[in-house]
Amino acid sequence: MYPGQQQPPGPYGQQPPPGPYGQPSQYQQPYPQPYQQPRYQHPQYQQPQYQQPYVPQQPYPPHQPYPQPGHPPQQYAPSHDQEAGEGRMRLDPNLTPQQRELALKIQATSKPMAYGMVLGLPLTFGGLHYGITRQPLGFVAALVGVGLLAFGVYSLLQMQALKRQLRLITADAWRSPAAHLPGARKAATQAAYLNGVLVLLSLAATGYLLYKGAGWGAYGNSFGFGALMTAAALPFGMALAAASTIPQLLQVIPAGAKVGRSLYSIIFVLATTVTGEGIKGHAVGPVVGGGATLLICWGAMSQLGRAAQRMRGERT
Repeated sequence: MYPGQQQPPGPYGQQPPPGPYGQPSQYQQPYPQPYQQPRYQHPQYQQPQYQQPYVPQQPYPPHQPYPQPGHPPQQYAPSHDQEAGEGRMRLDPNLTPQQRELALKIQATSKPMAYGMVLGLPLTFGGLHYGITRQPLGFVAALVGVGLLAFGVYSLLQMQALKRQLRLITADAWRSPAAHLPGARKAATQAAYLNGVLVLLSLAATGYLLYKGAGWGAYGNSFGFGALMTAAALPFGMALAAASTIPQLLQVIPAGAKVGRSLYSIIFVLATTVTGEGIKGHAVGPVVGGGATLLICWGAMSQLGRAAQRMRGERT
C-alpha cells in the first residue's frame, strides 16, 4: 500500500473496528505465513536417534470361557498343596478364596493333630501297661505319650477354631431359610434320628474292638494294648462327633446332615472290609454283620443327603 493511500473498506463498505491499544481486531484475518522448507542436513552431521530395545510381545493366555448356566464350573488345576501323594484331599472348586484359605489351614493343622494322637495314644496306654506289668521304664514312655497327646489336643483346638471361622462364612452352618416349613423340620428331625443311630453304631464298634482285643491277646501285651486303644479311639471319636450334630439338626442347620453323611461313609468303608474278609474266610458272622451294616449305612447316607436338600429348600 502506497503512502497516503487509505485501506480499502471491509465487507459491505464498512471499516472493521480497531482492537484495544491499536492491536488488530478479531475481525481482521492475519496474513498467512509462508511455508518454510526444513533445512537439509547431511547424514554425517545428523544427531543419532536412540530407540528403545525391542521387547518381544508376550503371547496372550488362552481364552477362558465363562461358565454357562446349566454347566458345571471349571475345575481348578490341583496345586502343590493338594497333591494326592501328600495325603491331602482335593478342595471343592466352588469355594471362595477365603473359604479355600481356611480349608488349607485346617488341612495343615490336621497333620500335627493326627501325629500327636496316633503316636500319643499307644505310647500313653502301652507305657502305662508296661510300667504296671513289667518295669517302671514304661512310665517314662507314658509321659512322652502324654506330651504328644497334649500337642495333638492343642492342634485339635486350633483346628476347631478354624472350623468355627469357616462355618461363619458357610451357608450350611446357619439355620436354614426354610426352617419354618414343615418339610424342612421333618427332614431335620429324621436326620437327627439317623445321627443318633450313628452314635450307637460307633459306640458298638468301640465295644466290639475292646471285646475282640481279649481274643487277640492285646491285654497281655503292652504294644497290643496300646494299638487296641488307638483303634478304639477312632469310633469313639466318631460317636462324639455324631452326637455334637444332633443339637444342630434340631435347629434345622444343614451342616449336621453333611457331617453325619461323612461319618457314615467311614463306617461304610470299614463294613466293606469286614464283609470282604468274611467272604474270603467263609465266616457267616462277619458276612451277615458287615452286609447289614452296609445296608444301614447306604440307606442312612441316602436319607441324609435328601434331608440336607430339604433343609436348604431345594426339595419339597
